[in-house]
Amino acid sequence: MINVACPIIGWKENQLIKEVLDSGILASGKYVEQFEQSFARYSGVKFGIANVNGTASLHVALLMSGIKPGDKVITTPFSFIATSNSILFCGAKPVFVDIDPKTFNISSIGIERALEKYKNIKAVLIVHLYGLPCDMEAIIALKEKYKFVLIEDSCQAHGAEFKNKKVGSFGDAAAFSFYATKNMMTGEGGVILTNDEEADKYGRQLINHGRYGHSLHTILGYNYRLTNIAAAIGIAQLEQLENWITKRIINARKYNEAFKSLDFLKIPYIPKNCRHVFHQYTIRVSSIERNKFIKYLADNGVNSGIYYDNVLYKQPLYKRRGYGSVICEEAEKAAEEVLSLPVHPSLSENDVDKIIEVVSGYRK
Repeated sequence: MINVACPIIGWKENQLIKEVLDSGILASGKYVEQFEQSFARYSGVKFGIANVNGTASLHVALLMSGIKPGDKVITTPFSFIATSNSILFCGAKPVFVDIDPKTFNISSIGIERALEKYKNIKAVLIVHLYGLPCDMEAIIALKEKYKFVLIEDSCQAHGAEFKNKKVGSFGDAAAFSFYATKNMMTGEGGVILTNDEEADKYGRQLINHGRYGHSLHTILGYNYRLTNIAAAIGIAQLEQLENWITKRIINARKYNEAFKSLDFLKIPYIPKNCRHVFHQYTIRVSSIERNKFIKYLADNGVNSGIYYDNVLYKQPLYKRRGYGSVICEEAEKAAEEVLSLPVHPSLSENDVDKIIEVVSGYRK
C-alpha cells in the first residue's frame, strides 16, 4: 500500500538525538534555542517560540496577541478542530466564515461581510490549508481598513509563500505544527512566530508556567515547553525542508498534468502569486462517487485521506454551544467532496507512476 504520509528520519536526526542524550540535558536547552531561531530566520520573522505542538502554538499565539474572554474571532469552519478550539481555550467566540471553493481557504469577501455584520470583531484567525497560502493581499488590506488582530494558522504550510514572502510573516503572530505527518516534523512540536518583542516575551512566559526569571511567576502560564530531543529532530528536518518541498511540488505537477483531463475529479487550484507546498494534494470528487473511488484506490494499493469530512460548527461540541444554525455552503460542499492522494517526498518515481495509472484507470 502506498501511504498518504511517510515521515523521513535520516542520519542527521539520529546524530543530533545522540548528542542530546549524551549531554544529559533532555528538557529545554540550546537545541531548542537553535531550532526556534533557525525556523524564525527561515520564515523571515524576528522571533520564534518553540513549544509542544501546533494546538499550543495556536493557543499561545492568540493569548499573546491580546485575545481575551468574550472576544469574537473570525475563522474558517474548514480546518482541523484545533483551529477553532484554540479560540475557545481563550474564552473567546469563533465566528465562522465560508471558504473560497477554488482554494479551500477562508474567503476574504466573507471576512469583510462578517466584519461589517459584527462591529466588535477582535481578530481574524486564517488557515493556510493544505499548504496553500490565503489571499494575503486582500486580507492585509482588510486588516489595514478594519484594524483587527491577524493570526496565521500555518500548521500545514511550512515554507509556503505569497508573492515570495513566507507564510507566518504576515500577521501579528503565527502558529506552526511539527506533528509527525507534516512537511517537516519533530514527532510532536510547534513554533509561534512574531515580530513583536513584547509579545515574544509574553509568549515565552505563557509556555513556561508564567515564569519571570528563575522563581517568580507573574502570570498564569502553561507547561508548553519543547524538549531538546524534539528540537534536535527539528534542526535536522529544517535543513531538508526545501528539498522535500521541491519533491512535493514535482509530484503535484505530475499529477496535475496527468489528471487535468479526467472528468470525474478536479485538480488543486494554484494562484499565480502563491507557492503551494502541498502538505496535501487534495482533489475534488463528487459526493456520490467519493466512497466508491476511495475503495477503488485501496483495492489497487493506493491509500488516501479525507481532510476534512465535516465542518467545525457541525461537530457535537459546537452544536452544544449554539452553532447549529451556521451555514457555510462552500465549506459543507467541500467536506463532501475533498480527497487527498499521496504526494510526500518519500514516494519513488514508480510510486508516482502507479498512483497516476490507478487514478487514471478509474471508471464511474
